Amino acid sequence: MPRDDQNAAPGLAAVPEETGATGLFPWRQTFAALRHRNYRLFFFGQMISLVGTWMENTAQSWLVYQLTGSKLMLGTVAAVGSAPLLLFSTWGGSVADRHSKRTVLLWTQSGMMLLAFVFAGLIWSGQVRPWHVLVLAALGGVAMAFDIPARQAFVVEIAGREDLLNAVSLNSSLFNGARVVGPAVAGYLIAQVGMAMCFFLNGISFLAVLAGLMLMRLPAFVPPAAPESTWQHALEGFAYVAKHRQVRTLLLLVAIVGVFGWSYSVLLPAFATDVLRVGSREYGMLLSSNGVGAFCGALVVATYGRRLPLPRMIFGGLGFFALMLLLLAATQNYYVALVFMGGAGWGMLLYLSTSNTVVQTSVADGMRGRVMGIWTLMFGGMMPVGGLEAGLLSHWIGVPWAVAIGAMICGLAALAGWWQFHHRPPKPA
Repeated sequence: MPRDDQNAAPGLAAVPEETGATGLFPWRQTFAALRHRNYRLFFFGQMISLVGTWMENTAQSWLVYQLTGSKLMLGTVAAVGSAPLLLFSTWGGSVADRHSKRTVLLWTQSGMMLLAFVFAGLIWSGQVRPWHVLVLAALGGVAMAFDIPARQAFVVEIAGREDLLNAVSLNSSLFNGARVVGPAVAGYLIAQVGMAMCFFLNGISFLAVLAGLMLMRLPAFVPPAAPESTWQHALEGFAYVAKHRQVRTLLLLVAIVGVFGWSYSVLLPAFATDVLRVGSREYGMLLSSNGVGAFCGALVVATYGRRLPLPRMIFGGLGFFALMLLLLAATQNYYVALVFMGGAGWGMLLYLSTSNTVVQTSVADGMRGRVMGIWTLMFGGMMPVGGLEAGLLSHWIGVPWAVAIGAMICGLAALAGWWQFHHRPPKPA
């Protein structure tokens, strides 16, 4: 985006809009961020760990339903796991700005590894109870509230500003590739050796991330001056965002998507059962289709992201996501729904990875952790609110209309954001 925005952070260059390799094989740029040794260590550690994470997520849902037989309990566990993002992510962003991000990640990843081993031990011993799942899910959410801002802000330090968009896109490709592979592996393990193995292997998978972090060669961390108040330091992020029009607009858009866009996933089991009239296997394929679409979108951004205008990818991606959801709400054909789910994943990935990069490159280095804490709050923290909104709306007017209304709100938000970015006030003389 142009850097003449009067509210842009001074002295920071944005990711170029139409630069990068040209020629016959632009796909050679797909893995450009891997030329950085530290990012390679991060990338391959995450590749292993994310498969384990999706194995655990799948096994945890199965465990909860086996223990309780309650659909309400499934939603309760999800809400308990994500609620700490709403409560602690701002503090997590402050911690990321005041301490070495590698050190923060070593602590959070070690904590999540320990929780996975506790889960496995409880299941193997036959002592696991629903309240254990709730407590462990809440503790995992607290760890994530500190992990996500530090991990997001750490990427620019290990991949460089010039390759940030590529690195963010590659991270997204890992996440969505694991989203396809992890549940399939978990299903096999649950059937063959029991669900405890999914949690145990997830715990083992964190060793890859921890080893990568410890092997990185980073400059010595110089701690900033200690703030007079920890909470004042955390809240400075909101004051900073309020002064920067570009970042403020993008974060408000993230909050809208977190409430009205991503909530369609909460309604997907009911949509598959009541609207499409399909079973659990077809429901799994809907999720896989969404993951495959997002994976393809990540590769597109990684390959062409430096050659395409960023506003077009941000608002065009969100608009395409909204269109796919609107069409999904209108169909009762399972195979057509598979196509729309894949398209929704593709559009959402274009929007999220590009807007994440623009936010990170638009803020001062000393504020990046706190701003990414607000990002986590606006997206992850809004998901429980979105789930409640989607559940109530679907109860009153039905699942298709609830999905359609969310899609229309996201589409209007994309149009408003596009207008905002193309009608900036002139710089003062």
